[in-house]
Amino acid sequence: MIRALTRFATRSPWKVIALWVVLGVALTFVGQALVFRATQASTGEFLPATYDSAAALKVAERHFGVKPDANPLTVLVARSDGAPMAAADERRIDAEAAKLTRQWVAMPESKDAPPFLVQDHSQLPRVSPAMTAPDRSFRLLSVELTGNPTDPGMQDLYRAFRDQTRAAFTEAGLRTGFTGGLADSTDAAEAGKTRSTVVGIAMLTVIVLLHVLVFRSVLAALLPLLVVSVIGGAASGAVVGAAMLTGIELDSSTPQLISVVLVGIGIDYFLFLLFRFREQLRTRPEQSGRAAAAEVAGRVGTAITSAALTIVAAFSTLGVASFGQFRVLGPAIAVSVLVMLLGSLTLMPALLAVTGRRMFWPSRAFKREPREGAAGRMGRRVAKRPLTLVLASVALLGALAAGLVGMRVDYGQSGAGGERTAAAATAAEISHALPAGVSDPTSVFVTAPDGGALTADRVGGLSRALAGVDGVGQVAPTVLSEDGRAARIDLFLTADPQGQKARDLVSGPVREAVAGHKPAGTEAHVGGTPAIFADISAAVDKDLKLVFPVAAALIALILLLLLRSLLAPLVLMIAVGLGFAATLGASTLVFQHVLDRPGVAFSLPLVLFLFVVALGTDYNILISDRIREEMERPGPARAAVARAVRHTAPAIATAGLVLAASFGSLAVNPAPSTQQVGFATALGILLSAFLLSILLVPALAALLGRSLWWPLRPRPAADERCVPEPERVPVA
Repeated sequence: MIRALTRFATRSPWKVIALWVVLGVALTFVGQALVFRATQASTGEFLPATYDSAAALKVAERHFGVKPDANPLTVLVARSDGAPMAAADERRIDAEAAKLTRQWVAMPESKDAPPFLVQDHSQLPRVSPAMTAPDRSFRLLSVELTGNPTDPGMQDLYRAFRDQTRAAFTEAGLRTGFTGGLADSTDAAEAGKTRSTVVGIAMLTVIVLLHVLVFRSVLAALLPLLVVSVIGGAASGAVVGAAMLTGIELDSSTPQLISVVLVGIGIDYFLFLLFRFREQLRTRPEQSGRAAAAEVAGRVGTAITSAALTIVAAFSTLGVASFGQFRVLGPAIAVSVLVMLLGSLTLMPALLAVTGRRMFWPSRAFKREPREGAAGRMGRRVAKRPLTLVLASVALLGALAAGLVGMRVDYGQSGAGGERTAAAATAAEISHALPAGVSDPTSVFVTAPDGGALTADRVGGLSRALAGVDGVGQVAPTVLSEDGRAARIDLFLTADPQGQKARDLVSGPVREAVAGHKPAGTEAHVGGTPAIFADISAAVDKDLKLVFPVAAALIALILLLLLRSLLAPLVLMIAVGLGFAATLGASTLVFQHVLDRPGVAFSLPLVLFLFVVALGTDYNILISDRIREEMERPGPARAAVARAVRHTAPAIATAGLVLAASFGSLAVNPAPSTQQVGFATALGILLSAFLLSILLVPALAALLGRSLWWPLRPRPAADERCVPEPERVPVA
C-alpha cells in the first residue's frame, strides 16, 4: 500500500501536485471561515454531565437564560476625582447602565480578513448594576456578551463595547475599568501580539537557516515550509469541517496546537526524505532523479508511516477520556496527522520526482563524498564505549526526573500570564475593597424537581449556612428563576477563584454545607470557576490512569509490528519513558521552583506524555530502522550501529531542532498553560532527538548486538552487493 502510493506519486507527479494545491487552498479557506464556530472556550462545557459543576451549568442555562458562550464581564465605575460615591452618583451610573443595555454594539469591520470569513457578533449587551464597594470607592456593573472569546471578531466587539461604555461614563465625570474572561483574553492578545509576530518570524527564520546550513540550497530551504503550509491548511480544514459536520466542539487551543504539530512533524518527514534522497543520489549517480525519488520514498515511507501511526495511536487513546477537552483533542490531532502522512507519501515524493537533483541547487555537495564529520565521530564513540554512554544518559535522565518530587498541579487559567494588563489592574483594585471572588462568583443552584415552587424563605437556611462557611466572604441575595422552580445563591469567596485554596474550599466545606442544608425535596449543585476546576481535577486524575497504559500498549504494539522483535520495542519504550519522566521533572523544576508558579498546568502531564512518547518514538523508529538495515550487512554489529548513527544522526538532529523550534514558539504565548506545553514539549523533543535517539538507543543496540532483534535477528546478506563499508563513510 505504501509503495503503491509512492510509486503513483513519482510516476504522475504533476497530477498529485495539482490535486494537493486545489485541496490545500479549498480546505484552508474552510478552516479559516469556520474555526471559531467549531471551537468552545468554556472549559466547563467539556465536563461529563455526571459532575456537579456540569449539572450547575445546565441549570443556569435552563432556568436563568445563561448561554453556553456567554462572557460575563465586570465593569468598575468610580469618580474621576477619587471621591467616595454619593447616592446621586449611583443613580447616574444605574441610568447609564440602563442606556447601555439598549444600545446596539456593532462589530467593527475587520482589516485582517475578507468579510465572508468574519462572523458578525454585533449584539445588545446585558448590563445590570451589581454592588457598591463598602468604602464607596466604586460601583460594579455586571455585563454579558455572547460569543467565542478567542475569536478576534469577538475581541473587536468587546473593544467597541469598552470604548462605547468608557465614553458614556467619561461624559458623566466617571472613570471605568473592565475585567473578566473576555477582557483578560483581549488584553493578553493585545499585549502579546507584537511578541507573537516576532517569535513566529524568528521560528521560520531558524527553520530556513537550518535547511540552508544543512543542504546549502535555496529550494531545499524554502520548499518544505511551502509544502507543509499546503498540507497543514488541508489538515486544519479537514478537522474543522469534520467537527462542524459531526457537531463536535473543539477546545479553543486545539487549532493552534494542530498548526504547531503539523509544521513540526511535516518538516521532519520532509527532512527524512531529503536526507535519504541526497544519500541515494551520492551512492547511485547514474540513477535518474525520478527513480531515486521512487526508491527513497518507498523505503523511508515505511518508517514515516510507522512514526505517524504511533502519533495517531497515542492521541486516539484520548477518545476514551471522560474529560471532553482531551476527548476532542485526540481525534483532532489524529486526523490532522493522517492528512500529513498522506501528503508525506504523495506530495513530497512527487516534488522530489519533479525537481530531482535541482532540489539541491546551487549546491553540488551531493555529487561528492564529504568528510566524516561529527556524526561519524559520534557513531564511532557509541560503538566503542556503549556502556559508558548508557550509564551517563540514564544518570542525566534520572537527575532531571528527580524534579518530579513535590510536583503540584495548577488549574489557574489567567490569560495574561502574570502580565500587568488593564484587566488585571482592575481585578486587583476590586479585590482591595471586596472579596476576591466578587468578579467571578461561585454559584449554588437549587431546583425543585417535584414541581414545587421555591421561595427566598425556603432556601434561607441554606443561604445562612453558606454564609457561615469559613472562606465565604459574602453571600448575595437569593435570585429566583421566572418559573419559580430554581434559585441561585452567589458566593463571593475570599480566596482567588483561580487558586487551589478556592478549589479546596468549594469541593470541601461549600459542597458539604449544600448537601447538609439544602431544602427537603430539592436538588442543589455548586457551579463557578473553582467548582469546575475541582471537578476537572477529578476527571483528569481518572483519565490519566486510563490513557497512560492504553497509549503505551498501542505504541508498543506498533513498534512490535514494525521492528518484528520482542526486545527492541521494550528497549525503546523504556527509553521514551525515561525521557518523559526527565522532561516533566525538568519542567517542574523550571516552572514550580525557579519561576515560582503554583504548579504545572493540569493538561501538561498527559499532553507531554503523548507528544514526547509519540514524537520521540518517531526518531527512535528512524534510527532503529536504519540500525536493522545496517545489521543486515556483513560485519560486526557495533560497526553497523556506527554506520547507522553516521547516516541518520544529521537527519534526527536537524528534525529535532526544527520540531523543538516549532513547539518552542508556544512558550511565549500569553496563556500560562500554553507556555508550559511549549517549553516542556520543546525540551522533550531535544532530549528525545539528541540524548535518546542519537546516544542511548544506539548504545543499547551496540551492547545487545543482533540479539536486540530477537527472535527474528537480522541475518547479513550473502550477495556481493552487501560488502562492508570502508572506515570513512560520507555523512548523510
